[in-house]
Amino acid sequence: MTSDPAPTTGTIYDVARAAGVSHASVSRYMRGLDMRASTKEKIEAALTTVRYRPNLTARALISGRSMRIGALTHAVDQVGPNRIIQAATTAAREAGYLLDVVTLDMADTAEVQSALQLLTRHDLAGLLAFASTDSVRDVLEHTGFGVPVVIAAEAESDGEGSDSGIGALVDHLVGLGHEEFVHIAGPATWSAARNRLRAVHAALERHGLPPARILHGDWSARSGHEAIAALEELPTAILAANDQMALGALHALDARGVRVPADVSVTGVDDTPEAAYFTPALTTVQLDFDAQGREALLALLARIDDPAAEFGAEGPRPTLVLRSSSGPARRRES
Repeated sequence: MTSDPAPTTGTIYDVARAAGVSHASVSRYMRGLDMRASTKEKIEAALTTVRYRPNLTARALISGRSMRIGALTHAVDQVGPNRIIQAATTAAREAGYLLDVVTLDMADTAEVQSALQLLTRHDLAGLLAFASTDSVRDVLEHTGFGVPVVIAAEAESDGEGSDSGIGALVDHLVGLGHEEFVHIAGPATWSAARNRLRAVHAALERHGLPPARILHGDWSARSGHEAIAALEELPTAILAANDQMALGALHALDARGVRVPADVSVTGVDDTPEAAYFTPALTTVQLDFDAQGREALLALLARIDDPAAEFGAEGPRPTLVLRSSSGPARRRES
């Protein structure tokens, strides 16, 4: 049994024949040049009937403008970078661009430089860098590219101003009677980790509570597990800087026979798709990674059109998501 052949894609000449105009007129239309309204209407009508899909290389030759964008991101085993780059890829495709993504270890300066050399060998309309770490920002800020660049990085904050939602988490837990906290921080080379750590300190100080004990992880569930497994004296609440480290903490507590939330409350940040299915379901802060990726790509497109365009990193506010991993603080035995 044979299947029907897939319909072929029309060419610029097919569009011209269907519209009853010259292929030069269609080319002018594709480049956005002025033409008579009647001619424009004929071409637009033809485009709805002819399966014309402009080749990116041909479009670049016609317009003199590349339709490829380079993107640098952290290796996408982390939920946040993965969601951000997916959203940016979709936004690029909808705008008619192809996003060339290079993933790398953001903490390795040599690897970042090598990736930049690889990308800049290609004809790019612009470069989008999701600069999670200090090393990436340092390299990018001291490199000349010759194309528009947007560095999408979390701005450094001196407290709760990063709007990571940590303040709302602390308010929630303090309202449940918690006064003893442990914070599992992310890598110190990440601005997001530093901001969340500062936000924990600022929120507890605002409530007149002692500082949290600080443990360090690398965003992975393994590091969260190791941090809590080695902790001798447990607090009443654990604030993990992301959901994966919170997952590791939950497993470590379970292995020790500690009940969550009866003995210890645990919270995360991100609201990964799996967070609702942890045992128990995780109280966390929802961050809109899709909006971050989309807005960064649109900012780059604006800068491609106008190199002076500013990129404002303001995004949707985080949302507190209450689930069953947080509860009233346990009473201390007298």
